[in-house]
Amino acid sequence: MLNTARLDGCLEAESRRAHSKNRLRVALASTLEDVRAAQRLRHKVFVEEMGAQVAEAEHGIESDRFDHYCQHLLVRDERSDRVVGCYRILTDTRAQRAGGFYSETEFDLARIRALPGRIMEVGRTCVHPDYRTGAVINLLWSGLARFMVMHRFDHVIGCASIPLHGGVEHIGALWHGLTTTQLSPPERRVFPRTPFTSLPRPAPGTAAELPPLIQGYLRLGAQVCGEPAWDPAFNVADLFLLLGIERLGTRYAQHYIGRA
Repeated sequence: MLNTARLDGCLEAESRRAHSKNRLRVALASTLEDVRAAQRLRHKVFVEEMGAQVAEAEHGIESDRFDHYCQHLLVRDERSDRVVGCYRILTDTRAQRAGGFYSETEFDLARIRALPGRIMEVGRTCVHPDYRTGAVINLLWSGLARFMVMHRFDHVIGCASIPLHGGVEHIGALWHGLTTTQLSPPERRVFPRTPFTSLPRPAPGTAAELPPLIQGYLRLGAQVCGEPAWDPAFNVADLFLLLGIERLGTRYAQHYIGRA
């Protein structure tokens, strides 16, 4: 059983020390209302801001069947008592009850499933538009690091999205750039269930910038495990990323995991 009370105590002490001036606090959701606050933030970011076309069981709530099996990591601004950042975590044991990881709806994960050690999946990452200064995502990453260490997970997996407003040419430029430096070895490859029919090679000198969140994952040591999948509901290209704890760079290990 996951010791969420102990984890929340560690996260609260750490977040108060680091962000006492901003009054930001990170903790796992403990009530249904906590989860719904995260789902409302997800609706604001994914549906209202990014234009995702998702089925809404309830107006103003972005949810899916995996939410019931996930734990939800939240950053709350204590001045307004609103949730301003969130992640959801699906552990390997809970994924068994859910019928698989969310990523498996988009990718064949047979080779990832064969890796030794424990796996946790993260996803539905979002930060309120008024709080995109780096403080919230750093708190979320600190929370994930503590969760990973306290419960002895070896790998973090998840889908990271690239909006399609730049067209397939933009996705192709990003993909071909990643293949030279960030691609995982063949034994850690995944295969998209809905691949792009073709990703054109960029013209010489073409530059394409990755979304900041993906850049952050790659700096932490994550690997891209194969070609992107198309997610029609969110109209994004999803990359499957894998971060093994053994690949976490020393600098980031000290920052995010050292005190855990």
